[in-house]
Amino acid sequence: MLSTRSFRAHLLDARLAGAVATTREASLRSYRLFAARDPRVLIGIDPEQSWDVRDLIGLMADRCGVSADPAYTSGHDVIDPELTLTALEAFAERLAEVAQRRAPVLFGTGHPHRLLGFYAELADALSAAGCEVLTPAQGRCVDITTRFGLRTHNLDYVRGVALVRVLDAERPGCEPGAHTHSPLPVRTALAAAAEAGGPLPELVVGDHGWVCGAGQLGFEAIGLADTDDPALFVGEAEGVVSVVVPVDDAVRSDYYRPLTRYVLNRACLSQ
Repeated sequence: MLSTRSFRAHLLDARLAGAVATTREASLRSYRLFAARDPRVLIGIDPEQSWDVRDLIGLMADRCGVSADPAYTSGHDVIDPELTLTALEAFAERLAEVAQRRAPVLFGTGHPHRLLGFYAELADALSAAGCEVLTPAQGRCVDITTRFGLRTHNLDYVRGVALVRVLDAERPGCEPGAHTHSPLPVRTALAAAAEAGGPLPELVVGDHGWVCGAGQLGFEAIGLADTDDPALFVGEAEGVVSVVVPVDDAVRSDYYRPLTRYVLNRACLSQ
């Protein structure tokens, strides 16, 4: 079993926490866009209160450990590993509760190149525990606005984890899927599940729009988020999202394997 001390060291060594690759400039740009309620950064959240940049810096300092100084405008952002560990405990607790009830779950990621393996291992463990891992709207088309304009994507599932692929842009099996922040895929999946008469997920696990979109619709949602993803932390602060784990979401995929082992151990779901 991976000890907390060893895992904390891994978080820092892999730059999942500590000084991360995400820059302060990128985070501040996201905070400004969120304050202006830009849909590209809201990613499915409809905030109840007004959040200005100073409010967001304070929130992200509290939830992630970034600098609370508005005058700090360049360099690398920082994630406090203690905040990551605390959030992972709550994340694992939610998984354990769902496993005990053998409740249906939905997994989805907008970061398939990095995080597909992490979610797939969790999906395998919950399936082994008796949970139904849902795959609604398989193959359904979703039109998502990207920096290249409106692009049609297909909703797909790999090892029980939802993702989207740009239509005709990838040869099957060549890429794990497209990077997206959009909440449209989870809205499509949940609508399809409802139209089919269920079951509906008791828990949605993922990142980006998968968490925000599901949470805004009233589903319990938990996930991972980087320092330039304020929407998830605002959702958590306003009670729309249950748990957000602050972590760099774009390091090498194999660096998340200890994260998987740590969560499954804490949730008593290790095989």
